[in-house]
Amino acid sequence: MSNFRTLLVWQKSMTLITKIYSLTNKFPKEEVFGLTSQIKRSSISIPSNIAEGYGRESDKELLRFLSISIGSLFEMQTQLEIAKNISYLKEDDFNNLYEDSREIERMLVSFIKKIKDRTKP
Repeated sequence: MSNFRTLLVWQKSMTLITKIYSLTNKFPKEEVFGLTSQIKRSSISIPSNIAEGYGRESDKELLRFLSISIGSLFEMQTQLEIAKNISYLKEDDFNNLYEDSREIERMLVSFIKKIKDRTKP
């Protein structure tokens, strides 16, 4: 792989951000600095940390940034569920975003396992 842009998990994370921005732009304006901002920040953190980790010089650092990425993903999943529970997100929109996020989660877990396996003595 030549750079982080070739990683499918990064590409899918970038697509997810576009969907999230589109849907959160419909949230009430009073939420712009609250839940809307939190969801956007946590979703942006996912591919950002994948990219940053990929640019580091060691697998140990890559693993650390991939772990941060998963944490941001879980944070975003929680925030999306809150948005659904308070009727900012329709059930179908939530389900689509959640399924996309679960796919990214599985890919990150697999990527982490692959890195860990190649670093074993």
